[in-house]
Amino acid sequence: MLDLTYEAPKPKVIAGAKHDWELVIGMEIHAQVASQAKLFSGASTKFGAEPNSNVSFVDAAMPGMLPVINEYCIEQAVRTGLGLKAQINLTSAFDRKNYFYPDLPQGYQISQLYHPLVGEGEVIVDMEPGVARLVRIERIHVEQDAGKSIHDMDPNMSFVDLNRTGVALMEIVSRPDIRGPEEAAAYVVKMRQILRYLGTCDGNMQNGNLRADVNVSICLPGQYEKYMETQDFGHLGTRCEIKNMNSMRFIQQAIDYEAKRQIAIVEAGGNVDQETRLYDPDKGETRSMRSKEEAHDYRYFPCPDLLPLEIEQGWVDDIAASLPELPDEKKARFVKIFGLSEYDASVLTAEVVNAAYFEEVVTAAGDGKLSANWVINELFGRLKKDDCDIADSPVSPTQLAGIIKLIKSDAISGKIAKDLFEIVYSEGGDPEQIVEDRGMKQVTDTGAIETAVDEIIAANPAQVEKAQQNPKLAGWFVGQVMKATGGKANPKAVNELVAAKLGL
Repeated sequence: MLDLTYEAPKPKVIAGAKHDWELVIGMEIHAQVASQAKLFSGASTKFGAEPNSNVSFVDAAMPGMLPVINEYCIEQAVRTGLGLKAQINLTSAFDRKNYFYPDLPQGYQISQLYHPLVGEGEVIVDMEPGVARLVRIERIHVEQDAGKSIHDMDPNMSFVDLNRTGVALMEIVSRPDIRGPEEAAAYVVKMRQILRYLGTCDGNMQNGNLRADVNVSICLPGQYEKYMETQDFGHLGTRCEIKNMNSMRFIQQAIDYEAKRQIAIVEAGGNVDQETRLYDPDKGETRSMRSKEEAHDYRYFPCPDLLPLEIEQGWVDDIAASLPELPDEKKARFVKIFGLSEYDASVLTAEVVNAAYFEEVVTAAGDGKLSANWVINELFGRLKKDDCDIADSPVSPTQLAGIIKLIKSDAISGKIAKDLFEIVYSEGGDPEQIVEDRGMKQVTDTGAIETAVDEIIAANPAQVEKAQQNPKLAGWFVGQVMKATGGKANPKAVNELVAAKLGL
């Protein structure tokens, strides 16, 4: 593993009119399980289908319809728990959470309150190279999603799309261990990364497949430490929940606004009401949605249609044995095996597809640092410019490795390599063949290079005198020689010959 320094959370301190205040943040991430069928029915989970086309009789709550647990959804939740180093509960149970809303046909949501599938775990959140924070996971429970109410299609009516109804969700609940907006965003980024590596959620926030509810409260300095000693929430301020956040930037903005709102209330002598709020990105503020319900408000009770869920340890062990290499492990390996900096390893492992691409390149090219440099700077830079994903890259790992091998063998210079990359990116083809066909090979014949150096020096006596007085000006001769050779001369040989000829 990497040599990380684990720091105690550094709270975001906000100055009020009377006191300094610290932030305390807990998060509930709702991750849609990557599954082709819903949690309790065989209806499709495909995004973008015609409204109300992915709805079974179970989803629509038709009389007499009974839920049947989708084993694969449970397997995905167990896989997630194992990836978060969490306790897997061999016995869990489903409960009914009762509330009434147009997009919830049953009038209740099947969830897990009292006996969740997954217990306590942890997430390592990278804050900067070599520094990480530990955020504790309280639980992961499995539940069904509600539908979607649409209010902007008609000025007088609202519409209901039940395609999401019954889709399996994992609600990943953290402890209030997060102490600032930046750390909150970093936590969501890390969670999304882990889920995508595991293949248990695609993490697509634009489609609503990953959403976060952010619980924000404030406290005076020193109170959080007392909470950590006693686990008594009385040391923390009243929390407000900001619902359905699907943007890292908005999460940070919402936390910052909400903290300042609560500080203003408390310092004016008021009390913060525990409530659920929404964030308005256009106005940059949170607004009240409803008073925050407690568990008893939902009249939870065990779901009478589902027996307690019992799983075997052997089944859990088989899932554990099939886990992929996770981000932290992969990053540590890239640093150790390929000699990368932690920063470069972090960039390359941010997405599992990026890491896979890099590994193909470095395996074929045989040079970790050079491969990392070309993947990060040249390939990623060009893909970003073209707003293109690596899955659609015009340059394959084999082609990029071919360019790198030509550099290593001194067949081409770095400058020629960039020209070659542009050709491969735009036109395709085998790099080695392109170099051969277009006469792009680097000139390594010192005799030919020396002739060019002698000609440039002989033609510029005044510049020679200046360079001998100020050696930094020797670069002018190097540039002229490279220009005269069409950029094909070996730069190292040119520099050495220029210095020798000028007596530097």
